[in-house]
Formats: sequence, structure tokens, C-alpha cells
Amino acid sequence: MSLPSPPPIESERLIVRLVTRDDLPGLLVVNGDPEVTQFLPYETWRSLADGEAWLGRIDALQAGGGAHQFVIVRKDTQAVVGGCLLFRFEAGSARAELGYVLGRAHWGQGLMHEALGALLAAAFGPLGLRRLEAEIDPRNTASLRPIERLGFTREGLLRQRWVAKGAARDVVIHGLLAHEWPAAAARTPAG
Repeated sequence: MSLPSPPPIESERLIVRLVTRDDLPGLLVVNGDPEVTQFLPYETWRSLADGEAWLGRIDALQAGGGAHQFVIVRKDTQAVVGGCLLFRFEAGSARAELGYVLGRAHWGQGLMHEALGALLAAAFGPLGLRRLEAEIDPRNTASLRPIERLGFTREGLLRQRWVAKGAARDVVIHGLLAHEWPAAAARTPAG
């Protein structure tokens, strides 16, 4: 069973939609910034060729039914400002992992909180997921904030879980269950 494909998801300022090849120049701005990717488990993009290779891997994951890669687009400018990913989908457990990235020019504006809130509503609604997980480098406090504000529970430390950029990295794992989402959404203001 495959992860269902949602239509574009809208929030007040954003559209969260499936990635296309046309999004690669905007994603290069995001993923080509070493400050943005310093705590993430992949290399900083150096060129559009890196983006093309990434998109090939994403297309294969999506074709297998186990992932959806989204871009975050500002409604006012139509600019791609980041991305989020549902991946490692397990149909029998109705669970998936969540990943996300936001361009540095857009930090501190509540955009990731808004985008993830919209995506979580779809994940626990029409997509029918029961559980979402996020693994985050504990030094990446900016990435920890939105999921904690959205009601995820820190469930533990996974020691040396990732090998990224030549080093073994610890991650903290967070989880959110579908039945926790309505209460979490109600107590988390946007922005």
C-alpha cells in the first residue's frame, strides 16, 4: 500500500505541494547554503546537478509509495522557501517520518511552524497516518522548536544514528500520534 498523494495544502501564507523539477532552482538556494544544511544528514548542494540527482532519488522513493517530497511556497511571491518530506512510510503501522528544511532568509518568521501544521493536519486527516516521527540533531535547536511547539514528544536519544558529513551524529527522536494532534493543534498558535 502506498502513501496517498494529497492535493496542494494551503495555510494563511503558504502552499505546501508536491515537488516538481521546476522547483530545483529555489531548492538550490535553500540546500546550497551550508548554514542551512550543517545539521542535516545530506551534503550541501553545489549545483543544479546535485538537485537533479536528489530529485531522481526522490522520484524513486515516491514511485515506490513510501514517500512524498513537498515544497513550501510563499503565496505572496510564489517563491520556494523550503521543503518537507514524509518518508519511510509503513502502511501496516500507518506511520511515517517527517523531515524539513527552510531557507535562511525565511528563518524566524514562523513559516516552518505554519507549513508543518498544515502538513500534519493532512497527514493525520486525509492521509490517514497514525504516527509521525522526526529525528533531529540535538544541536539543531531551530529545527527542534517547531515540532515541540506542534506537540511532538521527545522520546529519546539515538546515539550515533546518522553518519553525515564524515561524522557519526546523535539524534533525538520525537513522535506525535494522531489522537494527540487535535489538542496539540488547538494549543499551538500560528507563527
